[in-house]
Amino acid sequence: MKTQFLITLIGIASPLLFFVDCTGTRPNDLGIRSGKLLECPSTPNCVSSYTDPSDKEHFRAPAPYTKPTSEAVAILKQRILETPRTKIIKEENNYLYVEFTSFLMRYVDDVEFYFDEKTKQLHFRSASRLGKSDFGVNRKRIETLLKDLTI
Repeated sequence: MKTQFLITLIGIASPLLFFVDCTGTRPNDLGIRSGKLLECPSTPNCVSSYTDPSDKEHFRAPAPYTKPTSEAVAILKQRILETPRTKIIKEENNYLYVEFTSFLMRYVDDVEFYFDEKTKQLHFRSASRLGKSDFGVNRKRIETLLKDLTI
């Protein structure tokens, strides 16, 4: 009886432990450094407005904004909060750091937004914590968040 219970418990717990491991460790090197966000790694699971424009895999142009920075941040923040499985980790005057968690496997993507007040450009970096490929999820997320965004 005890053996059967232990086998059942292990059978239930093993897949759950697999899902917990998909979150990865929160990076400690994110943020604005010398007026920029961290560069993308060489893996295809990242998109950034600071990447060289000739790098079609990682580059996406920044979005211009015309509203006062505080208002533009509030508008973007509202759109982010309307997205399921999001958590704002850090919020400063012109910077947002958000974790997006996938539904099924619970993978976490680290997404940063930087409102450059000098150039009036919204810069971003969206990267998967784990793995190599993201099947275009980070690029699609940025495209969705910025689509028809009036800031």
